Amino acid sequence: MRLWRIEKWINHPVAAQREVLQNLVTTAQYTEFGKKYQFSKLFTVKEYKKKVPIHEYDDIKPYILRMMEGEENILWNTPVKWFAKSSGTTSDKSKFIPISEEILYENHFQATKDVLSNYYKNFPSSDLLTGKGLVVGGSHQISKLNHEIQYGDLSAVLMQNSPFWGQWLRTPELSVALMDEWENKIEKLAQITANENVTSIAGVPTWTLILLKRIMEIKGKSSISEVWPNLELYINGGVSFVPYKDQFDKIIGKKINYLEIYNASEGFIAGQQSPDDDGMLLFTEHGIFYEFMPVEEYGKPNPQTMGLKDVEIGKHYAPLVSTAGGLWRYLIGDTIKFTHLNPYKIVVSGRLKHYMNAFGEEVMVDNSDKAIAIASEKTGAVVSDYTAAPVYFSDSSNGAHEWLVEFDRPPDNLDRFTEELDIALKTINSDYEAKRHKNIALRLPILHALPRGTFTNWMRSKGKLGGQHKVPRLSNERTALEEILLIWKGGKQ
Repeated sequence: MRLWRIEKWINHPVAAQREVLQNLVTTAQYTEFGKKYQFSKLFTVKEYKKKVPIHEYDDIKPYILRMMEGEENILWNTPVKWFAKSSGTTSDKSKFIPISEEILYENHFQATKDVLSNYYKNFPSSDLLTGKGLVVGGSHQISKLNHEIQYGDLSAVLMQNSPFWGQWLRTPELSVALMDEWENKIEKLAQITANENVTSIAGVPTWTLILLKRIMEIKGKSSISEVWPNLELYINGGVSFVPYKDQFDKIIGKKINYLEIYNASEGFIAGQQSPDDDGMLLFTEHGIFYEFMPVEEYGKPNPQTMGLKDVEIGKHYAPLVSTAGGLWRYLIGDTIKFTHLNPYKIVVSGRLKHYMNAFGEEVMVDNSDKAIAIASEKTGAVVSDYTAAPVYFSDSSNGAHEWLVEFDRPPDNLDRFTEELDIALKTINSDYEAKRHKNIALRLPILHALPRGTFTNWMRSKGKLGGQHKVPRLSNERTALEEILLIWKGGKQ
């Protein structure tokens, strides 16, 4: 039955989107926000876009703070008791995204079921649900503002609110899964789950790798397949899996399926239909209405956005969402590209503010991830994490990109790795290639190999260990890079 419904919105995505927007606007017409923007008089997408301005977090923060103090009927018409805490990688400020019952059930849980439905369609003899699913998730806590209001990482909010059957199928128990002291949590996760029959894993690759290595130590095994022989699926999201796949293949020690999902705090947006897809299927019937802003429009006084019928393959867009959680024309901050238009499939290409364009080179995270993977393959290296930022022009030299890289297995020759990285970037990105021509604007990258644990120490210093916290891949500013360099140089003394 569900597969029939999935086929319907896949085949009629524009109609599904129109219905989603109408339902959202009708439902929220008597909220404070709905009255302000006259939702009761909006009957077309064009009217909606004309009447409601584009919002970033600071624009809706006053509404959200009132909701966290217990006020109702502000952005959404039903009580909102949960908020997903999402902090930027280079800022100490936290964002709190409202999680209504409607966004939980119409979006997060329904999209999860659709991912599983597609998985079983592809692998009808799967034993996935005969074992446990290991979720490497975040933490939650009670808000100090109001004892009825709770917040935490998205994964923690979803675990706390998952249906009863979801508790049976997951490991570890909730009290351990929601611990907020990450280093102790990794140890407890390892001790408990090492003895379970785990058939699937979901989590951010960096922290999942740390956990898997610890489990192999505890069990004295050389691969995870010796610990969990029935493991068949790893679901990843949050960062590109490209730089990590070789490490997972090696650690797991047998062929399993990998599925990528795009499950942001704002909503479950997309997921691979099958492991071989080169993009994630956009979920068009799941309580979210989408608009797509060409990245070059960002920062303009009246940026233009487009609907699904006008998007193009390969172009970078910043998605805006209107959701059943009370977000309206909200700019998530990610950038995406379409890989297919029938059906609509996307890849996450980076962050609006996480890229390098100091010299007109427009290097996005998907460029750097691919280049790191190519350089690793060419030199036999394995990269565990990296970050990069520009070195600006000075009186004595032109510009460059400075890279900080942690290797799980370093290359025999670091200079060769740097050269291969540079060659790969020139092949992938014509703007970078032009700026590197004869070293006119950009000289060869400057690359430092950092000791293992340097990025972890920096994350610890920021209070951002674990969960969905990530090292920023790219930045036009040098703040994070300089902080990490200080930690590295301090450790060398």
